[in-house]
Amino acid sequence: MPPPQGTAIAALPPEYRPERAPAELPPRFHRTLVDYPTLEPAGTIIIDTPNTYLYLTISHGKAIRYGIGVGREGFTWSGTERISRMKEWPDWLPPKQMIQRQPYLPRFMAGGETNPLGARAMYLGNTEYRIHGTNQPSTIGTFVSSGCIRLTNEDVEDLYSRVTVGTRVIVLPGANTAASQLRQR
Repeated sequence: MPPPQGTAIAALPPEYRPERAPAELPPRFHRTLVDYPTLEPAGTIIIDTPNTYLYLTISHGKAIRYGIGVGREGFTWSGTERISRMKEWPDWLPPKQMIQRQPYLPRFMAGGETNPLGARAMYLGNTEYRIHGTNQPSTIGTFVSSGCIRLTNEDVEDLYSRVTVGTRVIVLPGANTAASQLRQR
C-alpha cells in the first residue's frame, strides 16, 4: 500500500503525471525467463540500453528479462555500480542539474502512486541514478529518462524482491548489444 501523497498531481508537468488508462506493453517487454549465456555470476543485473532490456542473471545460462525505459539522447551512460540503497515508495528529490533544465519541477515529492519513481527504487552507488518504477508504463521500451532505468511498478517490485544492497549492476554502452559486449570480456 503506497503512502499518502504530498504533492498534487496537477503540479507535475504532463511528462511526469501518472497515466490514467493502463498501458498494455508489447509482448517483448513482458517479464520472462530467457537463455542468457554470460560469465557474470548469478544475481548480477545487466542493463542492455540500446535494446531496452534489464537482465537479472540466474544460474545455468538463464536470466529474467525485463523491459525498461532508459536515458534519452545525451543522458545515457555506461559502467558498473552496486546497489547502495533500496527504498519502497521512494520520495523524489530531482537533482540540481534536472531542476536547472526543468525549473518548473517540484523540489520534493513524497512517495506514492503519483510519484514518478513508482513503487520501488534501487540507488546505484553514489550516483544520481536509480533503477525505479514508473507511473507511466507506456514509456517502457523508450529512451525517455534523464539517465535512470525505469520498469513497470509490477516489474520493479519483482526485481526488488530478488536483489539486495551490494548487487552488481552493469550498464552496457549504447553502441553495443549485451551479447557482443559480453563476448569482449
